[in-house]
Amino acid sequence: MEWIVWFFQNVALAFYNFGYAITHPLEWLNWADPKAVMRVIYYGGSVEFFFVLLVSFVLLTVVGMWRTQILWGVVRALEGFANTVGRIAAWAGLLMVLQQIIIVVIQRIFLEAQITFGFGVAFSKDISWYAEELKFYNALIVCLCAAYTFVQGGHVRVDLVYAAVGYRAKKIIDMVGSLILMMPAAILTWMYSWYFMWRHLVTPKVSASDSFQRLVDGKSHAFKWNVETIGFSPNGFNAYFLFKVLLVVFCAMVFLQAVAFFYRSYLELREGEGSEGKYLDKDVLGDEDAELVADIH
Repeated sequence: MEWIVWFFQNVALAFYNFGYAITHPLEWLNWADPKAVMRVIYYGGSVEFFFVLLVSFVLLTVVGMWRTQILWGVVRALEGFANTVGRIAAWAGLLMVLQQIIIVVIQRIFLEAQITFGFGVAFSKDISWYAEELKFYNALIVCLCAAYTFVQGGHVRVDLVYAAVGYRAKKIIDMVGSLILMMPAAILTWMYSWYFMWRHLVTPKVSASDSFQRLVDGKSHAFKWNVETIGFSPNGFNAYFLFKVLLVVFCAMVFLQAVAFFYRSYLELREGEGSEGKYLDKDVLGDEDAELVADIH
C-alpha cells in the first residue's frame, strides 16, 4: 500500500516540479551560482526527474492517441534530431583517418615529436597526445551515431521470432521492446553515467546517495569546478572527461529514440501497412554503393 501512495505522490509532484523549473529558470540555469549547479546535479539523476519524464510521456501518449498528427510531429522531430547529429558526427571518421595519416607522416618521415597548429599562440602537443585523441573520435562516432544508425536500420539484429510473425505482431513487439528493453536500459545507464560524469567535473565529489539538502545546502559552499585533465600517459590525451560527457549524451539520445520508435510503431500499427516508413528520412545509396553493399552481404 505504501508504494502506491509513494507512486501517486510522485506523479502529483511531477506537475509541481516541472512547473517550478519552467517558472524559475535561474535557479538551475545560472551556473555562476554553485547552488544552481548542485540542483542540476541532484535532479538529473533523481526520482523527481524520472517522474517528470514518465508523466510527460504518458500525457503525450494520451493526447497523441486523440490527435495522431501530434505523435507524427514528435516522431519526425526526434528522428530528424538523431539524423542531423549522426550525419554531422559521422564526419569524425574522416577526421580520424586524416589525423592518423598526419601522425604517421610527421613521426616517420619528419621525425618530429610534436605537432603544432596555428600561428602566434599555437596549439602544440606531443604526438602521443594526438595518437590517443583518436580514441575520442571513435567514441564520438559510437555515442552520437547510435541513434542515427537505429533510425537508418543499420544495427545488427538477431532474429528468432520477428521475421516469422505478421505485420501487427511485429509492431507490437517493437512497442514492447521499446518500453521494457530500450527505455529501461537507457535510464539505468544514465543513472550510472550521470554521477560518473559529475565526479570528474566538480568538487566536492557527488554521488547518487547525496540528498537534495546535502548537495544544495551543504556541498555547494565548497563547490568549485575541477575538470579532469589526467591522461593515461605523461604526454597523452588529457581530456578524458569528454568521454563521460559523451556517455550521458548517448543515453539521452537513445532514450529519445526509444520514445520515437514506440510512437512510430504505435502509429504504423494503428494506420496499417500503408503507413510503414511514413516520414522516415533514410539515407539513399548511389548505384555503386548499393552494389558494393550487396556484394558484401
